[in-house]
Amino acid sequence: MEEKLMSKKKPSFPVNERFNRYLAKYNRNTKIPVFYDDLLRFSGSIVVYDQHDEDTFWVRCYYPDHERIEMDNSLKKVYTILHSDGSEDSLEWLNVDAIDYCTFGNSKPFRIKVRNILNDSFTYFYVKKADASRLYGLEFEHLLSPHRINFLVYKDTLIEEHIAGIPGDVFIDDHLPECDLRAQTQIAKQFVKFNERCTVRLLGDMRSYNYVVIPTHDFDHVEYQIRAIDFDQQCYEGNLKVYRPQFFKENFKMVKLVSEKLEESSIEQYRKEERSLLAKRMINTKSRYKELIRCMINDHVSTKDNVKELRNDLYSFSKDMKFKRASTMGQILRTALDFVKRNYENVNTQRMLE
Repeated sequence: MEEKLMSKKKPSFPVNERFNRYLAKYNRNTKIPVFYDDLLRFSGSIVVYDQHDEDTFWVRCYYPDHERIEMDNSLKKVYTILHSDGSEDSLEWLNVDAIDYCTFGNSKPFRIKVRNILNDSFTYFYVKKADASRLYGLEFEHLLSPHRINFLVYKDTLIEEHIAGIPGDVFIDDHLPECDLRAQTQIAKQFVKFNERCTVRLLGDMRSYNYVVIPTHDFDHVEYQIRAIDFDQQCYEGNLKVYRPQFFKENFKMVKLVSEKLEESSIEQYRKEERSLLAKRMINTKSRYKELIRCMINDHVSTKDNVKELRNDLYSFSKDMKFKRASTMGQILRTALDFVKRNYENVNTQRMLE
């Protein structure tokens, strides 16, 4: 019987005053003209299907005419605040093509499609309920991953940029079988690094539909990156396996690819590379990272039982006694990241002495 990794639905946690001050300091907290609850006032919807006529779990919302004009103007202003300086000069060239609502998952987001009518180019952004877990996840992604991410928070509403890429489940089914041997090896390497990054920073629930694969053409070949797109499960679950993408059945083909294409020595090399990069990012963002981790240490974004289970799992995994003394998820995460940073600094010091 398959092991059940995830617990029941995760609750949403409020953003406390200390974390709000942090977000304001780093220009994440900005007044916006529309709230998540405003978008819930749609009068009807139709199902959105993909190119294969499969249900996408998104529905396209429509609103009464007297509300839609004001709604569109507010959403266009949000777009300019997120992607520009917030001025209204370009509003007349923007059009809100669609407002979609997701019926699947915890966050129940709205996806807004905004098009520039001058050249027909378009982009998306998302409107969600502000959940402290997700905000911590977004900030740690911004500081500790190879990727930057843009988002805004105002009261109980989160505005989040769209992360472009091929959804992991779609890539595994439709694109991976067409990849040549070189590409498969490169994808296996990236999955090892992604797996390590999620484990160390305790980002959970990276099933294949919660990350994207990003192909980049480079001269005569294609490079691949794997990037998380869902941050709800930052430091909530107690089971350590939840923070290791390799243990989700949805990623079985990726795990199989790693075992077929990479030697154990290569896997360990890539894990060390990723831990070293994480340590360097912590050092390079030292002041901001410390402020963020202090916010989380003084916050409660999980249950006591989950904290106890995770610290015991991490102690068994690392034999670091500091995990035993952790009483919040923030303390657990700091201990995990300090463990990585300390090992990196010790290796560097030893190399210099030699």
